[in-house]
Amino acid sequence: MASTRGTQYLKKQKISFTIHTYDHKVKGAEFAAESTNIPLSRMIKTLVVELADGFVFALMPGDRTLSLKKLGRIAVSKTASMSSTRDAERLTGYQVGGISPFGSKRTLKIYMDQSLSDHDEIAINGGGRGIIVSLSSKDLIDVLKPTVEDIAE
Repeated sequence: MASTRGTQYLKKQKISFTIHTYDHKVKGAEFAAESTNIPLSRMIKTLVVELADGFVFALMPGDRTLSLKKLGRIAVSKTASMSSTRDAERLTGYQVGGISPFGSKRTLKIYMDQSLSDHDEIAINGGGRGIIVSLSSKDLIDVLKPTVEDIAE
C-alpha cells in the first residue's frame, strides 16, 4: 500500500479512504480520472494560488476551471494568480502532479468549489504522483474545513 504524508495524515485523522494507484505518465486530472475509472467531475485538482497576502489551495473538480477573479473576490484579495511550480512544491513539499492538501508542509487556507459537495464520494491526490485517494466529501470537508463557494469559470 502506498504510504505518503497525505495518506498518513488521513489515517491519523481516522478518515476512511481507498487508495487508487496508476502509472503517472501525464500530469492532470483527466489522465488520473481515466486511469482510475473515477468520473472527472469527482476528481479534484489541488491548485496552489498566490493571493496578495499569501498562498491558498483551490480544490476544483477535474472538469471545471478555476476563476481567479471569483477566488480573489471571495478571498478579499486585490490579486490572484496561479503559483509557480517552484513555489507550489516548496510550500507543499510535494511535486506538481502529486500535490495534496493532506499533509502539506505549510498549512494553507483552502477554498473548494461548491459543486464538489454535490458528490457523496470524491477523489483527490494522496500526496504522490500516481496516488489518488477516494473518500466521502463530508469527511474531506470535516477534516480540511474549506471555504466552500462557487469558484469555477
